[in-house]
Amino acid sequence: NMILTTHAVIGAAAASMVPGHPALAFGLAFASHFVFDAIPHWHYRVRSIQKNKHDRMKNDIVIGKHFAGDVALIGCDALLGIGISLIVFSYFLHLPYAYIAIGAIAGILPDPLQFVYWKFRHEPIKSLQRLHMRVHAQTDLDARPLLGMGSQILLMSLSVILLTLIL
Repeated sequence: NMILTTHAVIGAAAASMVPGHPALAFGLAFASHFVFDAIPHWHYRVRSIQKNKHDRMKNDIVIGKHFAGDVALIGCDALLGIGISLIVFSYFLHLPYAYIAIGAIAGILPDPLQFVYWKFRHEPIKSLQRLHMRVHAQTDLDARPLLGMGSQILLMSLSVILLTLIL
């Protein structure tokens, strides 16, 4: 998946477009995750994920020796995205903290819900995972980290610029 920092910033931008409508803000930010996952992007390695080459719906997360380090990496990524969102959108654009937080968290949420799916393969989380896999870009930029990271920085920057033009 695209790094969570990118999803958080884009989600915060999406939510900030509809102040006064928290449910709509959450929905836009949540939906933004799937829209931007459809764009080829770079991923960092999560060593606890056990991939199934034949059926991505059968991927799993292994709670083993790499799990704590992966959780720390993912947690830092999420916190960085939330922090950047709060700084950029509240300090520079003077937007309400609540919408920034709603957007950043909702923009990230589909990825942690994959962990729920891997341990609880039932509806409605199963359909959400199927959607996530269906819309996710089939091509990635993992072999080209500079291009992949650069494209995510560009997407974050464009979301901030677009928001400033709208507001």
